[in-house]
Amino acid sequence: MRIVIAGVGEVGMYLADMLNRGNHDVVIIDPVKDKLTEIATYFDLMTVQGTSTSLATLQKAEVGKADLFIAVTNTQEANIISSILAKKLGAKKTIARIDNNEYINEEHRKIITELGIDSLVYPEILASDEIVKIISNPGILKTIEFAGGRLTLFSLKVKNNTPIANKTLIDINREYSELKARVVAISRGKRTIIPHGNDMILPGDVIFVVVESVDKDRVRGILSRERIDIKNVMILGGSRIGIKTAQALENDYYVKLFEKDREKSVVLADTLNKTLVIQAEARTADFLIDEGIERVDAFVSVTGNSEINILTSLLAKQLGVKLTIAEVENNDYLQLARKMDIDYLINKKLIAASHIFAHTISANVIAVQTFTETQAEVLEFRVPQGAKITRKPLKDIEFPKDAIIGGGERNGNSFIALGDTQIQAGDHVVVFALPNAIEKVVKYFK
Repeated sequence: MRIVIAGVGEVGMYLADMLNRGNHDVVIIDPVKDKLTEIATYFDLMTVQGTSTSLATLQKAEVGKADLFIAVTNTQEANIISSILAKKLGAKKTIARIDNNEYINEEHRKIITELGIDSLVYPEILASDEIVKIISNPGILKTIEFAGGRLTLFSLKVKNNTPIANKTLIDINREYSELKARVVAISRGKRTIIPHGNDMILPGDVIFVVVESVDKDRVRGILSRERIDIKNVMILGGSRIGIKTAQALENDYYVKLFEKDREKSVVLADTLNKTLVIQAEARTADFLIDEGIERVDAFVSVTGNSEINILTSLLAKQLGVKLTIAEVENNDYLQLARKMDIDYLINKKLIAASHIFAHTISANVIAVQTFTETQAEVLEFRVPQGAKITRKPLKDIEFPKDAIIGGGERNGNSFIALGDTQIQAGDHVVVFALPNAIEKVVKYFK
């Protein structure tokens, strides 16, 4: 696939990293020569210096031959204009990053499509959706539903008192043989392990579990003994993520939002209906105690400054908050923050890149998801007639070792994939794959 990316910001870098692992012809456009030189040293791709709104630049990048044009510069207007121009020049599909609600309204969708933009990506809304899911499912790092809701994949951090800690998968399967669930990956430090029977779950691991939805609550109860009842939510930062999170939560929770800028606080107070908006920095223990931190169940720090978000989330945790969520956009801090006592990390650029990456996989892919805790991808495939995956039971198919099929759905019924399982045409299946295995996996579903 020929893919042209406009913009070497962090979303562009994430995408280049993801796409570099596959057999894609990638071209990067950016006006800053140093950025292009840097990205070319890391990845095998072509670069074109210039602005993406210039017809000459787009023609030099040969966007007319592009299967996919992705505009992820820091300027919404440039992304929209360049996507329109790319489509007019012959790009088959275009995606634009935006930061304005009005473009994603259903009433405006037809206008955007007619202009030549096939898909819009709003990173702040994607990040806000993640936060809302976390607060709605406390104790679980992330929850994703597949196969029309019949399968659920969730991740959680293993603690010393987690019942499956220090046990092998063989032991776990024997002890909980009646459960319709499967551990499909283990994140340990910087490593992601596609597990086999003798692999052991250790305290500190982040595990990824596929479960039939009928057993979801029971499996969660076994894996996460801690019960968190969320009623009061404190949000630090009136960023776009903070605003959208407050709007999504304020009808079901008591929400208090802190914003240091006075003028912005006034606007927020008028925008939000039930959220209590307070103009303050809220970065010290004394201040948080005065504001009733002991009554707060969930603390969300989304100031736009990764350092502040990490430090305030750690402070909130020390002051007794049950659930802490920090936005960490700085790559240098992301790995470090994963080792700290923060329950959840949000990276809007990684979430956006994952969302866009789904458009680059051509073989009957319904959805692609990325977890902040690992670089692996979760893919949902629709199995076509004659696909290689349907020829033998899974135990007899040489499926890539760095990938695993967790389960699937067939004729309205879910199943967990085991060695004797034979995938059939028409099934929807969920695959957990490391980056180096994705291209190999796709071949099994063509």
